[in-house]
Amino acid sequence: MSTVNPRRWWALLVLAAAQFMVIMDTSIIGVALPEMQRDLGFTPGDLQWVFNAYVIAFGGLLLLGGRLSDLLGARRIFASGWVVMIAGSIVAAAASTAWVEVVGRAVQGVGGALIAPASMTLLMMLFGHDPKELGRALAFYGAAAPAGGTAGVFLGGVFTEWMSWPWVFIIYIPIGIATLLATGLLPAVQSRRGSVDVLGAVSVTAGLALAVFSIVRAPEVGWGETETVLELVGAAALLILFFLIQRSVRAPLMPLGVWRTPGLGTSNLAMTLLGAAWIPMWYFLNLYLQQVLGYGAFASGAALLPMTVLLMIFMTAITAKLMARFGAKPLIAGGLLILALGLVWLSAVEPTGTFAVDVLPASLVAALGMSLAYIPTLMSAISGVQQEQAGLASGIVNTTYQVGSALGLAALTALATSQGAGKLGNLPALTDGFSAAFIAAAGIAATGALLTALLMRGQKAAAAQAEEPAPQSHGESVGA
Repeated sequence: MSTVNPRRWWALLVLAAAQFMVIMDTSIIGVALPEMQRDLGFTPGDLQWVFNAYVIAFGGLLLLGGRLSDLLGARRIFASGWVVMIAGSIVAAAASTAWVEVVGRAVQGVGGALIAPASMTLLMMLFGHDPKELGRALAFYGAAAPAGGTAGVFLGGVFTEWMSWPWVFIIYIPIGIATLLATGLLPAVQSRRGSVDVLGAVSVTAGLALAVFSIVRAPEVGWGETETVLELVGAAALLILFFLIQRSVRAPLMPLGVWRTPGLGTSNLAMTLLGAAWIPMWYFLNLYLQQVLGYGAFASGAALLPMTVLLMIFMTAITAKLMARFGAKPLIAGGLLILALGLVWLSAVEPTGTFAVDVLPASLVAALGMSLAYIPTLMSAISGVQQEQAGLASGIVNTTYQVGSALGLAALTALATSQGAGKLGNLPALTDGFSAAFIAAAGIAATGALLTALLMRGQKAAAAQAEEPAPQSHGESVGA
């Protein structure tokens, strides 16, 4: 019988903070992009690579991070990830040209790809002894991801408005150092023998990068042009090659047998569509606030703070109790449907709109949907795997969320641009473009709700994990 770690709730605080920061890194640069474009000379079409360079490196290498975590020890990989994250942050903050900025963001993404799956492995080690405690820990840890994504917009506004855009990267340096100093709270794991599927990592990362690259450029080049078609075919070929490699190598990056785990496939499908709807929502909502309503960077970030508060309250205090009563499936399907309704409401934004009427109520409905769907999807994806595959399962579910985010943002940016979102200063055209993006995101979320209802088996296995709070011993108040 494994020994219960008496410092596990403090360790959970370290892991949740790391998850918060890793996901925040995908959003904190949002409101800083206009100043970065001016200072670094980005073209309008290339500017989104400040976001996509991170997401592609993060999403493409998460499976490798999970494998390294399982082989070399989760605490070691967690600490290594923060070293890489700090290095990327230094490069990004000091960049004086566009290409150096993109390189720095990609290095940050590599760090995130090591941190995220190692965090989940450590969490399973700390709380896997008690399903009820695991449910509470997953609720707290899960809330850190979407809250980090939304809070990043607010903090990016604070840094950009009151200091300068490099501070959105500088902030990671002291936090990373503090996290490294706190890794002593995390359980140590002996490394084990095994090989790393480098070819698989290269093929999946290259395939995802080429897919996003082609979608980003398609509106400019043309969807039907030979160049675009060849890029998309090449991306598909690389991803097919990845799956063929996984079937043939002795130690695959993603053993295909893991997909026989109950709920893993449908949960990852739901997570993909959740990311494809949620991330474009806050991206275009931020643009609407700044480019149409005329908000500054700080005001735009502050306007999204109510969503963060609602997310934290529901995810930490309510969603777990609802899972205990209803199970994962109704919450995932219902949450995605509520998110879709919030997005449809947002699509009614007006060029002469106001925050109180056009943004606040609809954004809170969307945040409610996210808060209901995210944790049940995460728990459903990892609840059936063995502890030694926790890093792999975490890598898969984080990958699907990030891939969905990147592809969703690329596709909806193309759609919004074609409907007028690129016409700066033309408020009706901008609003039409953003409205089209919100409608498309609503369609993605509604599709996720429908597929979840049709394909996912009723699951209450994970629900019992959150049925009631576990009694705390001395020193556990942090987890409350």
